[in-house]
Amino acid sequence: MSKTLEFFFDLGSPTTYLAYTQLPGICAETGSQLVYQPILLGGIFKATGNASPITIAAKGRYMLQDLARYAKRYDVPLKFNPHFPINTLTLMRAVTGIQLRQPERFIDFIDCLFRALWVDGRNLGDLAVVAAVLAEHGFDPAQVLELTQDEEVKDTLKHKTEEAIARGVFGAPSLFVGQQLFFGQDRLDFVREALS
Repeated sequence: MSKTLEFFFDLGSPTTYLAYTQLPGICAETGSQLVYQPILLGGIFKATGNASPITIAAKGRYMLQDLARYAKRYDVPLKFNPHFPINTLTLMRAVTGIQLRQPERFIDFIDCLFRALWVDGRNLGDLAVVAAVLAEHGFDPAQVLELTQDEEVKDTLKHKTEEAIARGVFGAPSLFVGQQLFFGQDRLDFVREALS
């Protein structure tokens, strides 16, 4: 049985934020390694013909209620971002760049961005706001922005997204235990079972 959990994620998904808050605990509980796999959700949607549930009015209304329900169950703060949806290309390149170049700061980096988006409701589609958030958390905004233009960083994010599509990913969060795919933060009980 595999003891590795691969977490294919994009910061711009509120369900991904909810999964993010739970996965370290599940991995600690099951003695598993959590592997973060940044992807570009827009690229996944384009390749698979999928779209955010918010684009269907009735489903969107339900999703907002369900997000609140799960945040309460998980005992984590959640505020649906008023600027949603946000184009996450620059953000996910930054995430990929930090993972490649400053892996020791990776968790702090994604944590500050997830919180800015899904707790504080900040507009991370605005680069000035992104720079302010990064500076508040001890990151050099100019250095991070430079990473987003690095060809290796761009290629890595592109390849990770293509790999995800090839493995059957159609949205985020997508989780793999071995070759078994689990989609959505509401499938974490199955993930826990697969890791146990």
